[in-house]
Amino acid sequence: MTTPIWTPSSWRKHQIVQQPEYKDLAALQKAEQQLAALPPLVFAGEIDQLKTDLAKVAKGKAFLLQGGDCAESFLEFNANKIRDTFKVLMQMAIIMTFSASSPVVKVGRIAGQYAKPRSSDTETCNGIELPSYRGDIVNDIAFTAEAREASPERLVTAYHQAASTLNLVRAFAQGGFADLHRVHSWNQDFVSNSPLSDKYQNLADQIDQSLRFMEACGVNSKNTPQLHETSLYTSHEALLLGYEEALTRKDSISGDWYDCSAHMLWIGDRTRQPDHAHVEFLRGVKNPVGIKVGPSTQVSDLEKLLEILNPENQAGRITLIARMGAEKITEHLPKLVQAVKHSGHEVIWSSDPMHGNTIKASTGYKTRSVDAILKEMKGFFEVHKAEGTHAGGVHFEMTGQNVTECIGGAYMISEHDLADRYHTHCDPRLNGEQALELAFLIADTLKAARN
Repeated sequence: MTTPIWTPSSWRKHQIVQQPEYKDLAALQKAEQQLAALPPLVFAGEIDQLKTDLAKVAKGKAFLLQGGDCAESFLEFNANKIRDTFKVLMQMAIIMTFSASSPVVKVGRIAGQYAKPRSSDTETCNGIELPSYRGDIVNDIAFTAEAREASPERLVTAYHQAASTLNLVRAFAQGGFADLHRVHSWNQDFVSNSPLSDKYQNLADQIDQSLRFMEACGVNSKNTPQLHETSLYTSHEALLLGYEEALTRKDSISGDWYDCSAHMLWIGDRTRQPDHAHVEFLRGVKNPVGIKVGPSTQVSDLEKLLEILNPENQAGRITLIARMGAEKITEHLPKLVQAVKHSGHEVIWSSDPMHGNTIKASTGYKTRSVDAILKEMKGFFEVHKAEGTHAGGVHFEMTGQNVTECIGGAYMISEHDLADRYHTHCDPRLNGEQALELAFLIADTLKAARN
């Protein structure tokens, strides 16, 4: 059977879901033309390097840490917020790197995570029905008819905010802010202030001793760039395909197509139909691709997706992001892991313990329990240990800000605390302290796997 010819616009001939309705199609076309004329946000060489790094994860020689905002907000866009998220990701990475004795590939949900799929096209409040909020790249969260109208101009605004975010992230990563000694001192501050400091102190001390040993041997930030700088790749859900197509470029050297809106893209649980537009678009670009898999994922569909999106079975191309729920992970994940293992496809398995554990608190807020998140992660690692496969990564919705959106953790955030600092525009995120707690707990599992 001949594979249909792919072009950046061939997705337009396929059925598509989770798209906003734009009233002014001429304005939409103008916005997409503007985007097509703007410089790429990331470059083919960077994307290829991420794929090389992820190939090591697929082979069990590295670990993937992916995290960041549920949905980036235009209103909350500022340097401090970007810095704080970057900072926590670096702290988590050091803990995991030391514990696993292997590199950690760091991928942020950042500089493009502006669109969100919704369970319903509309929502009703006080008897008024309006279009659902689909992320700042589409409409505004305010519950008015004007705010909820899909605006094409927001596509261009999202591009410029992504460009500014990337500029700052690159400066942090290469300018000394990510120096290993600096990041370790942040972790020491966290440990000394945590209610569970005794539990984490031993690992912090071991890292400290290792840094002192390297310093004594003459290995320091001045003569070893790896201690002074790092890489943080970008990722987002490829939801608005008009935006993605407009930022897709042909590499002048290889002739291959790359979606230059981000280094890595993923397909959500609601848009992974093998014969639909999102899969059609992503099969033609050379970026690493994530696929969210949940309790409803059928083995036959997953096998089709792997054949369509990675026919050459390239390591580093596909990351399967499991989001099952704490009570379902050990029931539903094994059959998928077994099927992929049987098929010979070389993939990364990553745990998203956030999306399957969203609940509604008695106070009315959507929230997630740190205990449930931890339980799903433990189940994820247990399944892979039982199947003899590699648990390759974790995927968190988190922020460096001191929010109160997820309950539990060392500081015991309760349902009644949620109202204090509940700032998310969509789903509840771990705050910095909760994310670091989980990093220390994951460290124990990584150390056990290493041994």
